[in-house]
Amino acid sequence: MTAFQPLDLPEVILVTPRRFGDARGYFCETYVKPLYAANGIAADFLQDNESLSALPGTVRGLHMQAPPFAQAKLVRVLSGAIFDVAVDVRKGSPTYGRWVGARLTAEGGEQLFVPQGFAHGFCTLAPDTRVAYKVDALYDRASECGIIWNDPDLAIDWGFDGETILSDKDRILPRLKDFDSPFACAGR
Repeated sequence: MTAFQPLDLPEVILVTPRRFGDARGYFCETYVKPLYAANGIAADFLQDNESLSALPGTVRGLHMQAPPFAQAKLVRVLSGAIFDVAVDVRKGSPTYGRWVGARLTAEGGEQLFVPQGFAHGFCTLAPDTRVAYKVDALYDRASECGIIWNDPDLAIDWGFDGETILSDKDRILPRLKDFDSPFACAGR
């Protein structure tokens, strides 16, 4: 059976789909809407994205889109491995500024659900890592925003000790303390 494990930020859920294997390989269901909804992942996914990072140490993030184009994400690795991170950026949240991370691998089939109101990023841990993720809102360039990946106040341990590779856009993202979050914690 597919396992759903809330992490230290309980809105962020690690999912491990069950694989059925034999001499040919394996089969698994990577997303079943009613099952996921019954386990806290009720996003209405609209778009699938995929990235390829040739080198280990490639950091993508920490990204998000502002409302009304905010995105929840369901992330999985097709080849290679990543350390995947979610940071709570919801004003008024008791866990504002805290992060959680999980190692996702193609071999293990793990997935990470990152809800709206969380910045998301990952660091590749293997060459030629392909990452696929579902989102529940379409891409909107004007609403893109983010937090710098190495913000000392967050002190994220990306699980990689070598040289990191970043896009020019990701190099100039603000620190959390300089980010005016467009997200509010529900009920506050």
